[in-house]
Amino acid sequence: MAMASHRDALLRELLRLGCVEISEPAGRLADPAWAALLRRDASPLAETKNELGAANAALEALKRYGEQKDPLLAQRPAVSKETFLSGSVLEQARSVSGAINGALQDIARLQGEESRLLSRKASLEPWLGLDMPLESGGTPHAAFRLGVFPGAADVAAIRNELADVAAELYEISADRQQRCCLLVCHRAEEEKALEILRPHGFSVTAFQGLTGTPAQNVAELDRALEENHTRRQEAEASIAAQAPKRDALRLYADRLTAEADEDANTERLLTDGTVLFFEGWAPAENLKQVEALLERFDCAWESSDPTEEETPDVPVQLKNNWFTKPLNMVTDMYSLPAYGTVDPNPLMAPFFILFYGMMMADMGYGLIMMLLSAVVLMKSKPNGATMRYMIPLIGLCGVSTFIWGFFTGGFFGDLIPQIRGLLSGADPKSLSLWSLFDPLGDAVPVLIGSLILGVIQVFTGMIVSMYKQIKRGEAMAALCNEGAWFLAFIAAGAGFAMGNVKAGLTGALVILVLTQGYGKKGFGILTGIFGSLYNGITGYFSDILSYSRLMALMLAGAVVAQVFNQLGAMTGHIVPFIIIAIIGNALNFALNILGCYVHDMRLQCLEFFGRFYEDGGKPFRPLNINPKYVDIEND
Repeated sequence: MAMASHRDALLRELLRLGCVEISEPAGRLADPAWAALLRRDASPLAETKNELGAANAALEALKRYGEQKDPLLAQRPAVSKETFLSGSVLEQARSVSGAINGALQDIARLQGEESRLLSRKASLEPWLGLDMPLESGGTPHAAFRLGVFPGAADVAAIRNELADVAAELYEISADRQQRCCLLVCHRAEEEKALEILRPHGFSVTAFQGLTGTPAQNVAELDRALEENHTRRQEAEASIAAQAPKRDALRLYADRLTAEADEDANTERLLTDGTVLFFEGWAPAENLKQVEALLERFDCAWESSDPTEEETPDVPVQLKNNWFTKPLNMVTDMYSLPAYGTVDPNPLMAPFFILFYGMMMADMGYGLIMMLLSAVVLMKSKPNGATMRYMIPLIGLCGVSTFIWGFFTGGFFGDLIPQIRGLLSGADPKSLSLWSLFDPLGDAVPVLIGSLILGVIQVFTGMIVSMYKQIKRGEAMAALCNEGAWFLAFIAAGAGFAMGNVKAGLTGALVILVLTQGYGKKGFGILTGIFGSLYNGITGYFSDILSYSRLMALMLAGAVVAQVFNQLGAMTGHIVPFIIIAIIGNALNFALNILGCYVHDMRLQCLEFFGRFYEDGGKPFRPLNINPKYVDIEND
């Protein structure tokens, strides 16, 4: 609780601190006692969002009319928090935003005016052959009527039908859609003439408010269009002239984003006009900083660990190091873990990176991934959570890809042996690089290795699940579920190793029969045993067999690369070979960098997470500065 007069300063300091999430007060306001005392605080959130929209529109206009494009790997300018939160540059940037948006409004108005002028010109152009003022309706005895027939109308035949009427029909212009005509008739027989023309689709045309001939009006419209174009160019030039102030405008947009977040949090405060009240969350490691801040503002406050009833509402913030943090990309796409459960990133990171490299398995592709990651990280700081995680993850997977490529001897497939074969005339197969194993020559060891890695990861998930159950005080359940399956696998494996398969399988079956009825009574024991045996055997078998995709993608990538290299080698010349090999390997790399990610993520999210993962965590979203165009340096 704090004084309402301290609201803005307190929120600004919480924004600077960046580690407090203010909760929605809906639960408090549902209590009549609280609702009678306090109300939601008000904020200028709508005005701030309007300013932010105007600033973003101004930046888009500068991008369009100022012809300023950022480099591919642009380095964002560094700004201190003090400078970012000060008001020194805001007024100037606000005026720039206003000037640009004023010019944009002028451009929009001129574009609308141009559309109207062009439409009017288009309606007059078919009548350019009419050398008669448009306002002329005729003489005291003769009526002049402009009209349009459908394009298929036969004007000559229609003219013959008018032979018995004091009228004449003149065709001014014609195209596929319409025929523009002038009807001259005696006023006494005007209605009779129109009755003859109506069945042929004749429609009278009038140009209200126009005087002079069509040619004179079109010339006047051309002058108006030229003036409109000149004024639009001037408005666009005024926007382009603001290009040197783009950095200040970007800083202004980031500042407005922070202010919008601050205003949104303001509306989560409760107040009676004199005091304000709020609840929220802060990481335990930052609690001393929060307490020091609240003391500075003479707040009345208390902190406590979340209770068991509050656990579903506790936000989640993952704690990771440089090696496991990039895996947040996978966790965020799946779902954050529930508060108080296991963080999957440290467990998943070694498997994810290892599996990715095994599926790509090419030194050339690994080098590209490592170089790409290094260049991006050195030249710029990736913007956005996804890019901040993806670029380092590409680098780590690139290292794994290079190592696996070293084991298989792959460098853009068999690029080097093919080049040496073209230059020397020797068989490329006799010039192959070193390899500890050849996946294309003998895929069985690769398949066995893939399944062994799958068993290791599945066992890891089972161990974590047992740990969670034991931690909850369910030790017997852990031993009779995952523990029993561990013993069954060990017994079966020992039987295979000693050459007595029957004894190993019998031992495994006995272990499962004795344990899978745990927690059930009566007939449920029997159904529990059979159900567990069926689900367990089919489930573990299918999950482990799913890891054969590691071998499949390794073989697929190697085969595609070799096929393109061989197609290039068939030309017999080094230059076309290089062109075909580059195109083919680029396509293969693009397909595999995405395909390996999808399959790797599937193994983690289904086969691995299914063993122990509890999802449903709410992301921790503190009141914080999240800039798009600048980097904030800590004071």
